[in-house]
Amino acid sequence: MSDLDKLNELVARTQAAQKLFSTYSQEQVDKIFRAAALAAADARIPLARMAAEESGMGVVEDKVIKNHFSAEYIYNKYKDYKSCGVLEEDDELGVMIIAEPIGVICGVVPCTNPTSTTIFKALISLKTRNGIVFSPHPRAKKASAYTVKLILDAAVAAGAPEDIIACVAEPTLQLTEALMHHPQIDLILATGGPGMVKAAYSSAKPAIGVGAGNTPVVIDETADVKRAVSSILMSKTFDNGVVCASEQSCIVVDEIYDQLKERFIRYGGYFLNEEEADKVRKVLFVNGNLNAKIVGQSALKIAELAGIMVPPYTKVLIGEGATLSESDEFAHEKLSPTLGMYRAKDFNEAVEMACKAVAMGGVGHTSCLYTDQDKNKDRVEYFGKKMKTARILMNTPTSHGGIGDLYNFALAPSLTLGCGSWGGNSISENVGPKHLMNKKTVAKREENMLWHKLPPSIYFRRGAMATAMEDLKDFKRACIVTDKYLFNNTPYLHELTEMLKERNIECQVFYEVQADPTLTTIRKGTDVLNNFQPDLIIAVGGGSPMDAAKMMWVSYEHPGIDFKELSLRFMDIRKRIFHFPKMGVKAKLVCIPTTSGTGSEVTPFAVVTDDSTGQKYPLADYELTPFMAIIDANLVMDMPKGLSAAGGIDAVTHAIEAYVSVLANEFSDGQALQALKLLKAYLPRAYKNGADDPVAREKVHNAATVAGIAFANSFLGVCHSMAHKLGAEFHIPHGIANALLLCNTIRFNATNLPTKQTAFSQYDRPNALRRYGEIALHLGFTHEHTVDRVNAMLEWLDDLKRDLNIPMSIQEWGVPESDFLAKVDELAVNAFDDQCTGANPRYPLISELRSILLDSYYGRTYVEEYERGHLRPNQSCDSFTVLAHADEGSENSFQAVAKP
Repeated sequence: MSDLDKLNELVARTQAAQKLFSTYSQEQVDKIFRAAALAAADARIPLARMAAEESGMGVVEDKVIKNHFSAEYIYNKYKDYKSCGVLEEDDELGVMIIAEPIGVICGVVPCTNPTSTTIFKALISLKTRNGIVFSPHPRAKKASAYTVKLILDAAVAAGAPEDIIACVAEPTLQLTEALMHHPQIDLILATGGPGMVKAAYSSAKPAIGVGAGNTPVVIDETADVKRAVSSILMSKTFDNGVVCASEQSCIVVDEIYDQLKERFIRYGGYFLNEEEADKVRKVLFVNGNLNAKIVGQSALKIAELAGIMVPPYTKVLIGEGATLSESDEFAHEKLSPTLGMYRAKDFNEAVEMACKAVAMGGVGHTSCLYTDQDKNKDRVEYFGKKMKTARILMNTPTSHGGIGDLYNFALAPSLTLGCGSWGGNSISENVGPKHLMNKKTVAKREENMLWHKLPPSIYFRRGAMATAMEDLKDFKRACIVTDKYLFNNTPYLHELTEMLKERNIECQVFYEVQADPTLTTIRKGTDVLNNFQPDLIIAVGGGSPMDAAKMMWVSYEHPGIDFKELSLRFMDIRKRIFHFPKMGVKAKLVCIPTTSGTGSEVTPFAVVTDDSTGQKYPLADYELTPFMAIIDANLVMDMPKGLSAAGGIDAVTHAIEAYVSVLANEFSDGQALQALKLLKAYLPRAYKNGADDPVAREKVHNAATVAGIAFANSFLGVCHSMAHKLGAEFHIPHGIANALLLCNTIRFNATNLPTKQTAFSQYDRPNALRRYGEIALHLGFTHEHTVDRVNAMLEWLDDLKRDLNIPMSIQEWGVPESDFLAKVDELAVNAFDDQCTGANPRYPLISELRSILLDSYYGRTYVEEYERGHLRPNQSCDSFTVLAHADEGSENSFQAVAKP
């Protein structure tokens, strides 16, 4: 068999073993994990001897520590770590996390740590039910292979499948690359030189590689010099410096440089003179590459290779550099007990030099600062922010500190240290079992938490205004916001002012609100509030004074606020990017409507127009909900007929859209239906008889507020989206704009075959047709079939519009055809972007909104594009084609049977 054939067979056996292993329970895996760790720990000394003898690198006694660490510390850290089955379950949120092994891993092992790295990777692979095939370094292949067999035998004895761990017996560069690219390898776990790590990431396989280390150490004037020198010498001589996290350059603040140097000399650091340093530089690097002959060798051996004489007790060779630069070999990673030492004038310069050292080859790996970490928290933070390394150690021997769990117990123990994107790695932390698992999230369908938010107090019935004043007696200063007509032509404002004065509440009236309040008006009103400093704001009027009062309230409580940001569109009011500020700290808002329809007295909505640009800013947030609403029908007895019609049909639209909204719920449904029942019974009477029918006036007034409560909590739909834009463009009263669009909007929504369904968790299927049928049934249309009931409701709505003298089309209202056609595309786009669109039961295409607008302009009945047969005049040819058969329409959509 060829070497590649043998490799294929090896990987296939491991893959088969892993498939079986993936079915093991946590209990079985933990038993195997423990047995393997025990076997490795027990063999720590013979494994260390084999590694040192075969590789010719390092120190046996230190390799014993690394082997012991790889077995004992890894086991202790992860013995209780859940890696099988269900890891987490949250019944409240409906989420379950399930562990899944990655599969077969390619484990690349360096010659510097041939046994300890093998132990580590084998254990975390076993813990996570993965198979692993090792490709050791040729210079230490026997030690690695023996380690693999030792762990495999222990694992199999504990119940693991045969071949769950494997090793390439005669590794070559070609075989290692073949293993990395093998189709049955699922992930590469590579530890080695930059070339090997780069090859791993170039394999088109998921890979966890570890970049080079070039650890700089900064020592400032507040550092404990004795501890710093002892720690660095211990770390730098550990296994003769082969640990990639070991110190490579010391950058010392000038104030303690000489003191530190003296301490190094006393305890085994040998400072090379200029001639000696040059000789050592020549053996450290050959042709710009690290000399393999010095890696893991003692300081004495390296001195001998350089042809210099040093004391026999020398631990580390130290080369002093005038500047830390690319050209100085001592400033690079050397994997040996050799160290560069550099002088900095102060802490800031030292940190800048450390940044330079990191950029020269250790980016992402490890850095260290010796300082008084308790007193110099600012320096600790500054150093942490400046260093582009994944491990930033304080007062710690970096060889030991970098591998974790020895000098800081929150740093995970590991023999594979990720360097993040800086070092070209996929992770920036110490590698552990979590990196060798796929986590599957089982997400149960959950319904959104909903709400029913109202003003704390709602007073209603005729004469309620006087009664409500008792709840306001503790306020001191009230600003009344209204319009000039009400101020000059109705007695109610003066009655309100007298009631407040009787309770010793000082009053100010701002009466400059106009229809569609502007930012200029808001600024004027806010100036009044700022000068008067009220603790109570009372809005009296229709939608415009109430909207203006809400905007003035916001500006008064939060000066300088940006209305553009406040009006930013949101998909979910709870997850909006802009967080609406807290309201009601300086003043409370009371709303007293003098029209019946807007519902603003109980809603969290308002609209303001920027008169410099014409841009409308709709605001929506429950912080805008008034403190109190006073629904006193005495204030609407003398409403003009036109206002009665526009407000009444607006309330009808509010209730219908609230009931079919995707946010509709058990709390809002009853209010929407009751509002419609009252409006059906009393709106025509209130319009016709006015003040001569006070009962009808009061019922309609109350119904408008009840509808407001419904849509305040379930929101609206595309009828309002289009009405907002149509009304603003052609100066059509808002309620009338709704009326002109309502019936075709119902026809558009009432289908079980929508082009797109609005995405909302509790809205699990298209049900607008059924919901419209429920409205119709509640209103007394008892036809057997839902479609017939909805048809009857549409006939009632058309009759209602006639009773209220509302035109049956936009064209009949008086909008010129050329003007409308010039704007219809823009209207459709802007309506699509309206805040109300998101709650509509059918998610609209812009072309569909355009069709509704066109049909409503000409007074045509809306039908689906695929039911039209041919394009109508002024119809866009860019139309939607449904995938269902047209002849199924009668069963699935309302439009198929709508009257032409």
